[in-house]
Amino acid sequence: MTQLISWFASQLLLAVGLELPGYVWPITGVVILLFGGGPALLLALIPKSIPVRETGRAWAIGAGALALGTGLRALPELQNAWYLIALALSAGVAAFVLRRQGNTASVNAAWAAVAGLIVLVPFLWFGALGGWLETLLAIAAAIAVGSLAASTMDSRFWAAFESSRVKRVLLGGLIAGVTLALIAGGAGANGAQLLMLLVLPPLGFAAAALRHVRWLVALAALGPLAFFDPVEINIFLGFEDVPFWAFVSAALAWLIAAVLGLAYGLAEPLLSRVKRPVAAGVATAVALGAGAVYLVGGQPGFFGDQLFVVLKDQASLTGLPLTTGVGPQRDERVRQVYQRLVEHADRTQAPLRADLDRLNLSYQPYYLVNGIMVSGGPEVRAWLELRGDVDRILVDQRVRPLPRDLPQTTGDIREAPSTPLWNIEMVGAPDVWRLGARGSGIVVGSSDSGAEGTHPALAPGYRGGSDSWFDPWNGTTSPVDNGGHGTHTLATAVGKKNVGVAPDAQWIACVNLDRNMASPSLYLDCLQFMLAPFPHGGDPFRDGNPARAPHVLTNSWGCPAQEGCDVELTRPATNALAAAGIAFVAAAGNEGDRCGSIDDPPATDPAAFTVAAVNENAEITVFSSRGKPGSGKPDIAAPGQDILSAMPGGTYGLNTGTSMATPHIAGVIALMWSAEPALVGDLPATYSRIKENANPVTGVFTCGDEETQGAGLVDAPRAVFVGGE
Repeated sequence: MTQLISWFASQLLLAVGLELPGYVWPITGVVILLFGGGPALLLALIPKSIPVRETGRAWAIGAGALALGTGLRALPELQNAWYLIALALSAGVAAFVLRRQGNTASVNAAWAAVAGLIVLVPFLWFGALGGWLETLLAIAAAIAVGSLAASTMDSRFWAAFESSRVKRVLLGGLIAGVTLALIAGGAGANGAQLLMLLVLPPLGFAAAALRHVRWLVALAALGPLAFFDPVEINIFLGFEDVPFWAFVSAALAWLIAAVLGLAYGLAEPLLSRVKRPVAAGVATAVALGAGAVYLVGGQPGFFGDQLFVVLKDQASLTGLPLTTGVGPQRDERVRQVYQRLVEHADRTQAPLRADLDRLNLSYQPYYLVNGIMVSGGPEVRAWLELRGDVDRILVDQRVRPLPRDLPQTTGDIREAPSTPLWNIEMVGAPDVWRLGARGSGIVVGSSDSGAEGTHPALAPGYRGGSDSWFDPWNGTTSPVDNGGHGTHTLATAVGKKNVGVAPDAQWIACVNLDRNMASPSLYLDCLQFMLAPFPHGGDPFRDGNPARAPHVLTNSWGCPAQEGCDVELTRPATNALAAAGIAFVAAAGNEGDRCGSIDDPPATDPAAFTVAAVNENAEITVFSSRGKPGSGKPDIAAPGQDILSAMPGGTYGLNTGTSMATPHIAGVIALMWSAEPALVGDLPATYSRIKENANPVTGVFTCGDEETQGAGLVDAPRAVFVGGE
């Protein structure tokens, strides 16, 4: 329960943009050692009963392992390889130090391997490996944990319960299970230990029957350590994604371990008479079967995180044209931004690309932020950090594949609304429509979970062509959406059927968040596509067409540290888009009314137009993130609670968040630029008019007015027609 509570507390803090300070974990480890290991140590030293003393010794060591493993969680969460190194070294050293004389190898090692392999099968089936180095480190850590368990429960431990077979299996197995629970609680970065706590404890009975622990525990521990990234065991991905399959694997492993304990306990006399070659043959057959499950039914291969290398020399944007309005001048402005960025990236990245080619390391260059995504782990990172042209290196977090596709999210309403919705009325869009501006001639770009191109609310507005859709996740060639978030937000901006603010605007889209956890490179994939769209399979550096860039971008996403981003990541990108005259509208975030909770890019970027959320009563919502004093964030507010919009499957549904507020502002800008084409690309004038003509909102202001609502609630007629005239 304490491990579950600590994990859940860390998840709740992440949900509001905070994290447990690193020092919490070592302090927790010390508390565990005092209150868990202390009494167990007394039990090991004071009583005269050998079984009681052996029990106390095992539990004291287990408490020490729990305390040490808990303290190691102070290591960076995104760098699981370092945790595995620390776990392997600490558990391995402890196993060696605790080894007692006379601890002979058990003749039942083969049967222990059989049990460990069978317990591992659910992880082979439903999980996926990380990078090759991370996998090797997980194997080393699993062997070290198994060795620690073996040194804790050695032949002298089992001899203390040898008065009868039943006593050894039942009482010794129960004591061994408690010991394994203690070791499991400290074995794995935060999240992985929850799986370990299901997998290891029921193996105590099988260990008691076999009087062998090492390979039983090592093989079983490999599943939680190698086949699920602890960062992905989180509430953000949801329980239909990695967390679901992780706990399904652990629950099945728990059931298998419990059954094996019963079976081994009953069959011990028979197993002890089987000759070693036969037992080894059975173990080999089980290993081959487990391998077949992995190769045929699992997700074979290595799916480790990558590195995003940000170079020191970012492109200068000075001296570029600042023309406004539609037509050739606008196209030339975007083209010059694109050309300067590409030329700068090609020139400054050349030495690093040459070295990567020489070392046969795969990579992908980027120009919108001058950086390179490199396939590699800690060993590559160590080399890159020595280079003088590298500014910083971010983990490019990649979620591992699932055993089956996620189900499509649909709405629960089949019919489109017959009249404009309350949120559309609140921003004043119908009043603008009646005066002739509906977004015609403006293209809105969406970076999100995708867009259902066949939806009645979206199909008429799709710009079309091979450069209006990009899916770096799955490589699809026409607009689709599995999660529904992108369809919902895009339809609020440009949808027909009474759900969109600018129903005559066109749209293009890109998938940057197919599974609710992305990475720096995936976010930049879509932003580069928005500056210079390219055809399917095209090269962003060579095939981009700036003349096809959208005018306005709606961005209902944020890149937190958990995904590998830092607060500076997207600033060169949003600055470049602003230099091209492309409006960049971003969600403030849903991290609550804590002052300074707007802390993830791109909402923090000065060039982003950041949006807070209000409810139907024009009150600021509790969930809407607040800015830091003097940050100028958020910029504006719009409806964001219980917003009805399009969903996949031709349906409609309600969603809540600053994600829903953001497309209202993108739609209002589309209306403004449709009504006044000369204003296109003039971001200072556009943003000023929206702010100066906003209306104040009410509600609970835990921070200052500007940090809570920005300029206030958007008023489309006043912004479009300058005060409503």
